[in-house]
Amino acid sequence: MTGQRTFRLGILGSGKGSNAAAIADACACGEIPAQVAVVISDRPDAGILERARERGLEALYLPPGKFRTKLDDAAEAAYIQALQNASVDLVALAGFMRILKGEFLRTFANRVVNIHPALLPAFPGLEAWKQALDYGVKVTGVTVHFVDQGIDTGAIIAQETVPVLPGDTAQTLHGRIQEVERKIYPAAVAALARGEIGVAGRQTVRTQI
Repeated sequence: MTGQRTFRLGILGSGKGSNAAAIADACACGEIPAQVAVVISDRPDAGILERARERGLEALYLPPGKFRTKLDDAAEAAYIQALQNASVDLVALAGFMRILKGEFLRTFANRVVNIHPALLPAFPGLEAWKQALDYGVKVTGVTVHFVDQGIDTGAIIAQETVPVLPGDTAQTLHGRIQEVERKIYPAAVAALARGEIGVAGRQTVRTQI
């Protein structure tokens, strides 16, 4: 094992950073055989940057450009460059509120993952826990998936169910979903870091180690 290169993660986020912190802590304790090389946010005041700094990680704010829901061309190029400078093997989205397309996904093909607070393909898009509650389902959950050109349409890596309880509000349901997210996301990233998961078209496959 001497001289073997450490698997390197880049994390993008826009919010408080609870999933980023869970991934970073799992790396620090050896549950994920990887290191967080850089954490990047499109918001200068995002909590994810503070959580990264508290852990001694490189934390960057990169302006997103002129669009509200995606990176403009110049910003996309800056994000790609920052991740390449950090020599990342995998990009993990942790509450990153901008759609990634085009050159970014070509540069990091099959190397961008996201976590979604529902059992995809049900309830894609924003506030999925509220969608599930409004629809009246009895079970929802969490999905870790690869990111492709669609909205929450990439190949599914892992899923876990969360029951919708009588009397649930959007807040209480979201809270339980977040608890599951902080367990399933590090576990999925660990499997990817170990090389246990590959992509075959719309499917993910377990590789033999």
